[in-house]
Amino acid sequence: MCGIVGAIAQRPIAALLLEGLKALEYRGYDSAGVALLENGVAQVVKTAGKVAALEAKVKESGCDGHLGIAHTRWATHGKATEVNAHPHQVGNVILVHNGIIENYQELKKKLSAEGYTFKSETDTEVLAALIHYYQHRDLKPDSSLKIHTSKFNAFNQALNEVQGTYGVAMIDSENPDTLYVARSGSPLVVGCGIGENFVASDIIALLPVTSKFIYLEDGDRGIIGRDHIMLFDRDQVQVKRAVQSIQVNPEILGKGQYKHYMQKEIFEQPEALRNTLMGRLADDNVSAEAFVAQGQNHPQDFLEVLKDIEHIEMVACGTSYHAALVGKYLLEEHAGVSTNVTIASEYRYKRTIVPPKSLFVTLSQSGETADTIAALELAQSQGYSQTLAICNVDNSSLVRMSQYVFLTRAGREIGVASTKAFTTQLLALMLLTIALGRGRGEIDANTGASLINALHQSPAVVQSVLKLDAKLEQLSLDFVGKEHTLFLGRGPMYPIALEGALKLKEISYIHAEGYASGELKHGPIALIDSKMPVIVVAPDNIWLPKLISNIEEVKARGGKLYIFSGKNFGHSDEATMFDLGTISPFIAPIAFTIPLQLLAYHVAVINGTDVDQPRNLAKSVTVE
Repeated sequence: MCGIVGAIAQRPIAALLLEGLKALEYRGYDSAGVALLENGVAQVVKTAGKVAALEAKVKESGCDGHLGIAHTRWATHGKATEVNAHPHQVGNVILVHNGIIENYQELKKKLSAEGYTFKSETDTEVLAALIHYYQHRDLKPDSSLKIHTSKFNAFNQALNEVQGTYGVAMIDSENPDTLYVARSGSPLVVGCGIGENFVASDIIALLPVTSKFIYLEDGDRGIIGRDHIMLFDRDQVQVKRAVQSIQVNPEILGKGQYKHYMQKEIFEQPEALRNTLMGRLADDNVSAEAFVAQGQNHPQDFLEVLKDIEHIEMVACGTSYHAALVGKYLLEEHAGVSTNVTIASEYRYKRTIVPPKSLFVTLSQSGETADTIAALELAQSQGYSQTLAICNVDNSSLVRMSQYVFLTRAGREIGVASTKAFTTQLLALMLLTIALGRGRGEIDANTGASLINALHQSPAVVQSVLKLDAKLEQLSLDFVGKEHTLFLGRGPMYPIALEGALKLKEISYIHAEGYASGELKHGPIALIDSKMPVIVVAPDNIWLPKLISNIEEVKARGGKLYIFSGKNFGHSDEATMFDLGTISPFIAPIAFTIPLQLLAYHVAVINGTDVDQPRNLAKSVTVE
């Protein structure tokens, strides 16, 4: 979602800020802006649309400076217009903001009564006005601070009054030597330099200028100068946060030989799976090092913890939710543990019954999904035995909050439509299934060894399935002009059908729905005609005979069938067939995901959509 970049330096920074925004474009946005301060004069340049348009306007204006902030906005309050774009300026106060100020209407009414007028429809302008308001009231200085006490006190006073989530970077035209920052529920990182410092919502924006980062904790606020970084918690107690060195090969962040990041990330999946497995498998079980304990207030060996677990509650959003649904099938079938899966945005607002000895599991690519974080915060007060995060980003909020962590090692995922993060989440859940089943005695040594062997094969299996790419590119021509598509699957392939439908709809803008194929006669069959493509996920498993009966029902109504099958399915003259070969049922969810990703990608390319940044979508949904 929205992106923040800020800098204070001895060198001009306009180009640096714009390059940072370009690095954050993958998150999704609809407008952009930059504010630069030089010699006490602030220049704000904004535009609806892409960063390239902003760059042209900045070049035309000739503005630059040694202190500045920049932003890419994904509209929440107010349309995607130039006036609603960030930064927002009220007098000397200029800021950018990720998140949502939930009580902004109440604050706006209060400030309007004090004589403030507003140009935009945003909640962010209200926050800027609130800070300005407190700057011009007689606040008692905080004697513990040595510099700019009145400015920082006003900043704190305003933030203490707002409700909601925020990552904030602010500059003040009356104070050309300081960048103010704050984080509550929306990620923010400080980049450390020599004679210069930076801030961003993602380290990717700062990798060209520094490899040293400070991850702000929830509630942190800070004063950043060229040569100093002062951080305080929400009680204004000065704190020190660890400086972490992070090295990332810039080539990893490029597209290489591929046309789109999504295409590149689909083809990176064999490597992502190998990396996720590395060092985590024993002969007939998962190694103890696979799950990392956070802190000292719980047992360090997660495999021992699992022996006492009798129920699992999983929460996630979007693609991660589909992974969790597959996990439910695996955990109940192989580990014999009752498992419930809830969409994170629903979890907070329903009554939850927590059985004894329950494990709370969250899944997220970014580790910054607001609803998932909020669900974890609630769960921590509900009596769960332990919490586990399955996540792709180390140092993310979800990782830091959880008692145990499984990092998926998918590598940075730039495309908005998740691919390799999804399949590595599936792999993580398969590892959890084996570890739990072995610990509880539901999986014996021989079965454990067999399942471990299947996991070892998963990278090679995916590599083989990727060879279908050219055929799927040709198949995508069948979808030109199509408006609807139905995806069918049974058992653990039902969530894969859901995921296939999601991929197609989110990047090609074709309406698609995934269904458990046994539900055909309960409604969806009414939609089937010769114009309706029906995609069936049909591996060789215990559900296959029933699935074949559902396929016959589609044939009888003239539906256009595309079947992704296992080796024993056979042939059908009335369907387009793709044989994926002999694949262990345990890893079939991973293997059968791949052709659905490829199909969605090629259909989107033919339809001419923005594959990596589909409309209205963001990579990480950091607001409710």
